Amino acid sequence: MWRETFKIALREIGRTPLRSILTCLGVVIGVASVITMVTIGSGATLKVQREISKMGTNLLTIRPGQFRHGGVREEAPPFKLRDLQVIQKQVQGIRSIAPASSKSVQVVFGNKNWATTCTGTNSSFLQARNWELESGRSFDMNEEKRGEAVCLIGQTVKRQLFGEEDPIGNVIRIKSVPFRVIGLLKEKGMSFGPDADDVVLVPLKTFQRRIAGNDDVNFIYVSVEEGFSIDRVKEQIREILREQRKLGPNELDNFEIRDARELLEAFSGTTRTLTLFLGAVAAVSLLVGGIGIMNIMLVSVTERTREIGLRLALGATQGDIIRQFLVEAVILSTLGGFIGLGVALGVSLLLCKLFLLPFVFRPEITLLAFGISFAIGVFFGLFPARKAAHLNPIEALRHE
Repeated sequence: MWRETFKIALREIGRTPLRSILTCLGVVIGVASVITMVTIGSGATLKVQREISKMGTNLLTIRPGQFRHGGVREEAPPFKLRDLQVIQKQVQGIRSIAPASSKSVQVVFGNKNWATTCTGTNSSFLQARNWELESGRSFDMNEEKRGEAVCLIGQTVKRQLFGEEDPIGNVIRIKSVPFRVIGLLKEKGMSFGPDADDVVLVPLKTFQRRIAGNDDVNFIYVSVEEGFSIDRVKEQIREILREQRKLGPNELDNFEIRDARELLEAFSGTTRTLTLFLGAVAAVSLLVGGIGIMNIMLVSVTERTREIGLRLALGATQGDIIRQFLVEAVILSTLGGFIGLGVALGVSLLLCKLFLLPFVFRPEITLLAFGISFAIGVFFGLFPARKAAHLNPIEALRHE
């Protein structure tokens, strides 16, 4: 019974191939849109997670905040090296802690120059920020204590000043001060703002004496040991900084402690919400496709009225007629689903390459899209099928 029903359905669909393809088009667009939007959204979420993980594992970023003075918003005073030393001494669970101060500078090598960011820090900076060296070495303790003119450079600075030449051992000038390059950082790429590789790292004491002309510390990076509570470490640091900065019980913090997890959750939540929204908008196309299928099936019922009347007169039941038209509607919708899947995979791969996103295939979304396309065939095919099954055989045979 079912085999014959499928054969008849395929024959009827094949009689008007162009109309059948156009009927499927709405479902094709709907399925392709939903799968593409979810795939792109999943890729964007994964990229966000990878980019944030580059910033450091279990990372806390501490920086001076802002406060209001006489109705005017002002920057809070910077940290001092003693703040970092107190935190390192009193807080348990710290894997590494690094101070950082930055300034825009012009670096020169030979006849080439480049505007970049010079950051004064210590050797713990690389561990705290989950950054590795491609070649060379980091600062040693003596170089940090003496404030020697040595530096590590990022990949962007290397390309601009040295091209393919090995920079290790060469001397560059920063604000007319010669610095010897002792290390080359591995590439991090763009990560939520400026190019992370467009940087020169120097010992903090060297930076304060020769570049900035002060003893300020603008950032403190704290990497927390695995197994320790980040929230507990964060609270201990907050208490120490309030004491160090002599804040009263009723005074607000004039510094900020940012947790990498909060950033990850915020960005991931945003991309997921946007993906759901775009997927819901794309799903409207499935509704339009279902209406198209119902419309064509109603036309088909009108065109085949005499055939339906003849089948009813020869003993076909209403169930047989309903089954026939439902099978045709389901075949059209699932055919649209298969074509839509192929289109979605092709478009998703293209867009992922274009926007430099990882391709994330979601089997459950594909199954859901097919389930919805099948349901659309049943739902929108049921009304035309019932209309065909309830035709009066005599009136149907008289139909011209």
